[in-house]
Amino acid sequence: MGGTVIVIVLLFALFWLVLIRPQRRQAAEQRELLASLEPGDEIVSAGGLYGVIKSIDGDELQVEIADGLVVRMARGAVAGFVEREEPESAPEGDDPVNPS
Repeated sequence: MGGTVIVIVLLFALFWLVLIRPQRRQAAEQRELLASLEPGDEIVSAGGLYGVIKSIDGDELQVEIADGLVVRMARGAVAGFVEREEPESAPEGDDPVNPS
């Protein structure tokens, strides 16, 4: 009888560590992301649209998805920031167009 209770407690602890804890951490990261949105940020929506935030009014964002095309978007629809890639600088003398 006592062994059964220990097994149940261990299974619950394993369930907590594998499923619930990572899910809570991910939800906290998403809340932090949504709270940190600012005009000028380049984002991607949950639907896959890329754009730049023009303004924020509560839970509504004005996002420019093309030159002159601004759409309304719910704050909760933002999936993440678009990472800006820094152009790789080639070492001097390593010009592929004009090799030395």
